[in-house]
Amino acid sequence: MKTPLLFLCLLCVFCGYAQAAQDRPNIVLILSDDQSWTDYSFMGHQQIETPRIDRLAKESAAFAQAYVPTALCRPSLMTLATGLYAHQHRTSGNDPADTEANAAHANAADEDPRELLISHVDELPTVAKLLGEAGYLSHQSGKWWEGPYQRGGFTHGMTRGFPKPRGRHGDDGLKIGREGMDPVFDFIDEAVEAEKPFFLWYAAFMPHTPHTPPARLFKKYKAEGLTDSVAKYYAMCEWYDETCGQLVDRLEEKGIRDNTLIVYVCDNGWVQLEDRNGYAAHSKRSPYEKGTRTPILFSWPGVIDEANRPELCTSIDIVPTMLAAAGVDIPKSLPGLNLLPALESGKAIRRNTIFGESFAHDIANIHKPEDSLLYRWVIDGDWKLLLTYDGRQGRMKYPPNETGPRLFNVKADPYEQNDVAAANPERVKKLAKKIAKWWPVTERMIIGM
Repeated sequence: MKTPLLFLCLLCVFCGYAQAAQDRPNIVLILSDDQSWTDYSFMGHQQIETPRIDRLAKESAAFAQAYVPTALCRPSLMTLATGLYAHQHRTSGNDPADTEANAAHANAADEDPRELLISHVDELPTVAKLLGEAGYLSHQSGKWWEGPYQRGGFTHGMTRGFPKPRGRHGDDGLKIGREGMDPVFDFIDEAVEAEKPFFLWYAAFMPHTPHTPPARLFKKYKAEGLTDSVAKYYAMCEWYDETCGQLVDRLEEKGIRDNTLIVYVCDNGWVQLEDRNGYAAHSKRSPYEKGTRTPILFSWPGVIDEANRPELCTSIDIVPTMLAAAGVDIPKSLPGLNLLPALESGKAIRRNTIFGESFAHDIANIHKPEDSLLYRWVIDGDWKLLLTYDGRQGRMKYPPNETGPRLFNVKADPYEQNDVAAANPERVKKLAKKIAKWWPVTERMIIGM
């Protein structure tokens, strides 16, 4: 009996799709939570040991001078989910402030302000949604603020989300790493068995507080004469490193490491106070290097050249680069660069300028990020300019009282000890014009210009 031609054609199409699905790389996004760019062995720290991330860095295109545009958990993670700046995705802080504007939005929509804030994710083509349309399975674990994992487009996940109990920023998802890796491992096993490419969001609540490391690691660092608070933080960094190693080991055990793109980044920085739990000014939530700088790693054996990359990099580039690796069309609205051609070829990235922004922790206006604006900043070559605004709302811990533009040469002065704005007025004006062209703001008062 002859096989009908139409059936053969359909079979060829199906087989071609299945083969293409197998050929597409798995994508693993590893997100550290509250860790300074200095706090890794491979970045030069003399006490913190991170052997597994060090190994990953050696197997990567490693950007040592890389940044997140907003140094606060929720907006930083939304940028990694959407590929947009906070002023574009509009989730500029962690929580809605108790303001007249937010009350008006809530009354008009007959919704809780927290739900209105989450609803931003419904309007955006997240990376999980776009990969899902291309046949990817996806899993959310760890930190996730935008309601249940399904609202971000994930097919699998751990977070039940607001309004469920403890749904503010992760609930059950926050157990990953701290209480083992089984949910992630089970997902990997399921995807491999189904012969499906997968996207994994591993955003463990580590080394974030509470700093509760295993006793063996705390004792190790305490023996070096550190205070309890510093020893606990250092131990948390190493504990997190161990979980990253377990994840990479699982990929190798399943025989899929060579067909997996791993991207590593941290959501924002952290400088541990020596005498108590908490972070220093000019770290988390700030536009300074200890707040916004992070190493970014891209590892894909046999595809991406292993190298220490000297160029500027930003987390805005991560979503378009992951989509390109998966063969998915990149939305034209994304402001970041697809770095994959440069990572594959080793050629220089043709960009010398990156931008960022900082907002109040509590959001003054859910739908208008400008109302909570504290800083806009630019790095152009070796120079970094910070412009300060009056958008304080809610929690007032940061920023301290600061006025005027600040200018630093971050190559010569990476810890930003010497503000040279007064001595370089023309450079300040030139960089301020670049900031205004990137994101023009209309109503916030700039302080000290």
